[in-house]
Parts: sequence; structure tokens; C-alpha cells
Amino acid sequence: MMQEYLPLFEPLLAGSEAVQFVFRVADRRVVYVSTAYEQVFGDPVAHVNDDWPRWLHRVHPDDRQLLHERLLQAGVGEVVPEVELRVAQPGGGTQWLVLTACRAQDAAGGEYLSGNVRDITATKEASLNAQKFNTKKDATLEILSHDLAAPLVLLQQLTEHLRAVSGEVGAPVQQVLDMMERTCRQGVTLIRDFVDQEFLESVNVELKWERADLGAWLITIMEEYERSEAHTHLQFRCEVPAEAVYLLLDVNKFQQVINNLLSNSIKFTHDGGQIGVRLEQRADQAVVTVWDTGVGIPERLQPVLFDKFTKARRPGLRGEKTTGLGMSVIQTIVGLHGGRITFDSTEGRGSTFVITLPLPEQKLPAEAAAQSL
Repeated sequence: MMQEYLPLFEPLLAGSEAVQFVFRVADRRVVYVSTAYEQVFGDPVAHVNDDWPRWLHRVHPDDRQLLHERLLQAGVGEVVPEVELRVAQPGGGTQWLVLTACRAQDAAGGEYLSGNVRDITATKEASLNAQKFNTKKDATLEILSHDLAAPLVLLQQLTEHLRAVSGEVGAPVQQVLDMMERTCRQGVTLIRDFVDQEFLESVNVELKWERADLGAWLITIMEEYERSEAHTHLQFRCEVPAEAVYLLLDVNKFQQVINNLLSNSIKFTHDGGQIGVRLEQRADQAVVTVWDTGVGIPERLQPVLFDKFTKARRPGLRGEKTTGLGMSVIQTIVGLHGGRITFDSTEGRGSTFVITLPLPEQKLPAEAAAQSL
């Protein structure tokens, strides 16, 4: 009955940039594909049944496994929406596709997979570039805040010292000293308020979830800090596994967590000290460790470290100020990701913060996933 109405949809399907398809599971053949196939995949529609096994083989193994799991979990008539797939191109580069599919049955009980595929390469690359820029921006802000504030703090301290050793001075000199001290204090406050506000505003945005290579993002963050070693007089270390570790994350929010922890380490680590980030995969968890060789957290402050407006807030070694919100916000973001954060600190020996995050459900081997499609 429906067959007679299908031609009515042809103009709409032909004008769509999405590839519409129907796949018959029994003999693993595409029984319908729209003309957009030629634009998205660069081959004539007539070649689709020769093409799709090779196309599926080029899909990133993690994405292929994810697609298999989503389809396997879906019931008949249930739509599996927008699964992102990375496809390796023969000449190099990556094509990003998003697939929406639905398992269906005909009157005779035959099983089909219908849906559409869209090319989102341009949009995805723009988004990834924006995220990478934002990651570098946040790290650079922290580094610049340190570089800009440090000389002002030093000048403020020198002014205070000059006042203490100068004895009785005339009113004009006293006014100059007051102005120098006030200007330095206002400058440091302005710098830290700007960085703190950038952090707090971004925290209040709704989480945007995506599958992300956590190790790659940690490397991007740490590259900026490693470049700053000559400015900060600190040594930065980054250790990630050779094999990618994929998680569901709000990348921008999670990088704020790492940046805030690194910022605290910079504040409380003397020149020549070390600060590091390490990523490990343990069973069904990803473990991110941020450590330093700084002055540590006094034992009396440790129980209230994660409290909002905590009494554990302290000025940094170079006079950096803090809102007292940082660790509370960090704990909240980690919790929203289904993880937890713990720490170990000894005065005079440094601090270590450990974030554990759940990995996606255990996946089938890539070969099994490919064979099931």
C-alpha cells in the first residue's frame, strides 16, 4: 500500500543533503539509497552495495563499536539518533558523518535498517578548532595572570619595605608610597578578578556532552604550560597512554577543572618545583592525577577544602588572591561527569589530586562489531 506513495517523496529526498537509505538485514544489501549518496560518498548510487563494506571498514574502530552497541540495544521501531562517526579518507584526513537509524520489520517479518547519514565534517572541524582555541585560551589566561601579577606583587612588597625602613618622610613622599601600594594592589585584584570571572561564567553553562579523547585534550592543555616554563620558573610534566582513552565529557568544563587545579599548583609551588598531569586507564575507570611539589595544604584546612567559600582559601606564594569557590566548583563539575575527586597532601611535600571518571560500557572487539552490521 505504501509503495504507491513513495514516488511522492522522491523530490524531497532528492533535494536533501542527507543520504536516506534502507538496508535489508537478511541478505545485507542496501535496497534504497537517495541521490545524495553521490555527493556525500563521491561514488555513483549504483555502487552502494559494493561500497558500504569498504566504507564501514574505514570507520574508526571505537565509533564502529559504539554504533553496533547503540543499534543492538535499540528495539524494533526505536530510533537511534545522531551517532557521530569518523571515517578515514583514502588520501588522508577524516570525514565526520552523523547517522540516525531505526530498526524496522515488514509485514512478513523481514528486518530492515532505515535512516539517514549527513556529512558534518566542516561543522565538526570548526567546533574542534574552537574547543582547542578555548583550551589554549584558558591555559594562557592562567599563565598570563601569573606573569602579570607577580611583578606587581613584588613592587607592592618593595613599597611596604621602603615605607618600613624610610622612617619619617614628608607628606609628598608618603603620598607617592601610598599611591604605588594602592596601584599595585588594584592591579593584582583586577587581573585575578578577570581570570576568576572567566572561570565562574563558564561553569554556569549547561553541560554539552560529547565523546572525547581525554589524553589528546590533556596534551593540548599542558603544551601551553610547558611553553611557559621559562616564565613561571616551574617544570611541567604530562603523561598519557599511547592508546586513546575516550569518555563522555563536556570538554570545556573539564578543561576548566584541570586548569583550576594547575592554577592552584602554580600558586603554591616555589620556583624550580614540578607540576604534572597523568592519565591512566584502570578497569572501567579513567584516572586523572594532578600533582605538584609545592608547599602542600595545611592539615587543619584539608577537611573544608571542598566547601563553598571555604576557610581553606589562601593567597598564593606570590600574593595571588582566590575567590574560595574553585575547589567547590571543581567537585561539582567532576560529580556531574559521574566521577569523584580525592586528594592527598603533606605540608612541605606537595599535593596530589586524583579524579576518577567512568569509562563507557565495555565494548565488543572491533571485528565482531563490524561483522554484526
